[in-house]
Amino acid sequence: MSEPAWQEPTELIIEQIEIGPMQNYTYIIGSRESREVAIVDPAWDIDALLKHLAEKDYTLTAALATHYHPDHVGGSFSGHNVEGVAALLEAQGVKVYAHKDEADGVKKVTEISESDLVRVDSGDTLKLGNVEVEFLHTPGHTPGSQCFRVKNTLVSGDTLFINGCGRVDLPGSNTEDMYHSLRKLASLPDDTLLLPGHNYGHVPNATMGETKGMNPYLRIEDLETWKTIM
Repeated sequence: MSEPAWQEPTELIIEQIEIGPMQNYTYIIGSRESREVAIVDPAWDIDALLKHLAEKDYTLTAALATHYHPDHVGGSFSGHNVEGVAALLEAQGVKVYAHKDEADGVKKVTEISESDLVRVDSGDTLKLGNVEVEFLHTPGHTPGSQCFRVKNTLVSGDTLFINGCGRVDLPGSNTEDMYHSLRKLASLPDDTLLLPGHNYGHVPNATMGETKGMNPYLRIEDLETWKTIM
């Protein structure tokens, strides 16, 4: 759980942590000066994540959910029970920030209460010391999937991977919504650092410029062509 080599010693803290049997990434985002941090998609081993925060002397102030699937926020699927935000909230009294179209799904799979949630919309922001996190609604994989933009860094959840994108054949998925979400992300500056929700690529992170060069889903600009490959 050491800081990755690509992170420079700036005010912004971003740590990428691979966790669980599905190659999930959890992220720590925050302010180096205030030590305030948020954790993105905490799941699989909450005790280990809390121990890591304590060792770094971070103060956890929020949990951010990219979407409601149990491998990202906890819950049951395919006969497996995944530890997630419910266990985190038992240990730390923080709120879970979910897109307004995703909040009910998060509540259903994790069994947390409405009072545990903050419903956010695209363009809303969260301050962590001097660091500002912007919420970007990117539906397609799920109706309320969201990404988190911090300076020139994008935490993309299951919307965009280095070599692909999230599935659109699941309940609540939408092919056309995914197309528009990926066009939105493709418009970000090429030096934006992409941090995906799973370690599915041959590299754990890449710039948007690099991703556009290797990801076929970002190279298709026509909606009808897009639909033929999905």
